[in-house]
Amino acid sequence: MARRGSILIVDDETYVSESLALTLGRQGYEVRTAQSVREALQSDSFEGLDVVITDLRMPGASGLDLLQKIQERRPELPVIVLTAYGDVPSAVECVKAGAYEFLEKPADPEEVVEVLRRAMMDAARRREIEYLRGEGKRERGPLGESKTWKEVVELVHAAAPTDSSVLLLGESGTGKEEVARLIHRLSGRQDRPFVSVNCAAIPLELFESEFFGHCKGAFTGATRDRQGRFKVADTGTLFLDEIGCLTESAQAKVLRVLEEGIFERVGETRPTSVDIRLVCATNSDLEVEMERGRFRQDLFYRINVFSIRIPPLRERKGDVGILATAFLREFCAKTGKSIEGLEPETLQALDRYGWPGNVRELRNVIERSVILEKGKRLSLAGIPPNVRSQAPEPEDAARTYNLRESLMSEEKRLIVGALTAADGVKREAARLLGIDERNLSYYLKKHGLNQWKFDPS
Repeated sequence: MARRGSILIVDDETYVSESLALTLGRQGYEVRTAQSVREALQSDSFEGLDVVITDLRMPGASGLDLLQKIQERRPELPVIVLTAYGDVPSAVECVKAGAYEFLEKPADPEEVVEVLRRAMMDAARRREIEYLRGEGKRERGPLGESKTWKEVVELVHAAAPTDSSVLLLGESGTGKEEVARLIHRLSGRQDRPFVSVNCAAIPLELFESEFFGHCKGAFTGATRDRQGRFKVADTGTLFLDEIGCLTESAQAKVLRVLEEGIFERVGETRPTSVDIRLVCATNSDLEVEMERGRFRQDLFYRINVFSIRIPPLRERKGDVGILATAFLREFCAKTGKSIEGLEPETLQALDRYGWPGNVRELRNVIERSVILEKGKRLSLAGIPPNVRSQAPEPEDAARTYNLRESLMSEEKRLIVGALTAADGVKREAARLLGIDERNLSYYLKKHGLNQWKFDPS
């Protein structure tokens, strides 16, 4: 049975807590019990919890006292209050103080299970909303009508309904995150969180805190509790982008969570359980990385259950116009412009270009062009020179068949395209070109591009 969540039941009547624990255990919940507020407030008693169920009236401190303490320590933790009929006004006071719900004793097991389910779903949504507010993620479905793209979509539809791990392979900028989001939307977890993590962007010293979370006071600067990405994604989908960038120690810790479904937040000793659907992506050849000892073989086989190759834009014949039109509408809405479409020569130039930076580069080009466009249709004037040069030549234009000149021109075009796709970041441009930064410096000097600067406008 799939793990549903971790519950703490606080009640001084042992038969009540044990009976409820037995019922919830049969439903797949992990249950702990405490016979008093004092016992419940032990230093590690809230670690890894998803919901607290507490009696209202108990010897010593009351359920309201417990609620107030939980609000101080873990305000995101849902609390359900159990109360006798005569204590309803007090229970209402608890709800006003932050309790998720109150139930009258004797509690109907089916009602308890339903309230628990809603409490955990609401908590998951709040975690996702908080995460998305910080990340500013956008929702947009991947588009395309080419044969190669339809093959990708067919594989996505086959994999999505399962809970199998999916590994997305492809060059940088091909839209792997959009495919991961599509897998999530077509899965049985579509109403649960989708959390995206760029493994390459997380500093090594912050890895554990970002992935697994931390407790207040766990280290200098930890001024409040933080839920890690694994917990935010609980019951939903976790997308690990550029998983090949994880260090060996990070790979081992991620593997443990994937195999056992548990981890410890920084500063905690009790494990937290999670249930996630994993989607990973990489632009590296992980099999080569395994041979070189840079990627764990056991982790590779754990994530490579169902692999999907995302084709580069140059292999998606006919999709450039579809994507360009979608980006045009997106940026017109953002800028308030009313550009009706693309001029034929603009579309021809976009179709002829090789797109070393893939869909990401196309998006950047259209954004720039929309900003510069003053007419009713997107003209060649706002298209970057390296892309514009791919427009059809006039019939009487002189043609060159000099191989050296043609190769030099193509080499320069690819370099400028990679720099544009990388927003001027030379390290990323070198990676897109498959060379190191030292070689890129040589080519920049060779083509007179030493002073090249990225112009976002």
